[in-house]
Amino acid sequence: MNNRKTKTAFLTKSAMIAALYVLLTEVSALLGISSGVIQFRLSEMFAVLPVFTPAAIPGVFIGCMISNIITGGVVWDVIFGSLASLIGAWGAWALRKKSVYLAPVPTILANMIIVPFVLRYAYGAEGSIPFFMLTVGFGEFVTAGILGVFLAKTLKKYKIIF
Repeated sequence: MNNRKTKTAFLTKSAMIAALYVLLTEVSALLGISSGVIQFRLSEMFAVLPVFTPAAIPGVFIGCMISNIITGGVVWDVIFGSLASLIGAWGAWALRKKSVYLAPVPTILANMIIVPFVLRYAYGAEGSIPFFMLTVGFGEFVTAGILGVFLAKTLKKYKIIF
């Protein structure tokens, strides 16, 4: 019975994180900042959540996948953009015992490396891969790095646990 409760809690946490990721991506989309060469997905602050719970790994991944689908992303964006989030979430979990300041680094790097190729080849965006690496990296630094660390510090300060 205890194992069933543990699995249910894990699935519930993952689903809640995915739903909140989608909600924040939709808010970003309404503001016109969720996609494109320069993007600021507010939901990317959830890159730090695997520090608190492994349930955030599938939550962030599924939330990103659903967000990419409902915001009209092409299939390559759905696949590779979501994969970048999965890599970042797994990396944050792997760094959970280090500093909270390191938690968003895998997400920033994964998106800086993967998303520019999606922008260039799946969407045909004008510009160079290195330029897209800078623009995507900047957006990720702001959302995952700054907002994510702020979120983590707030969760720790108020002892909000997962």
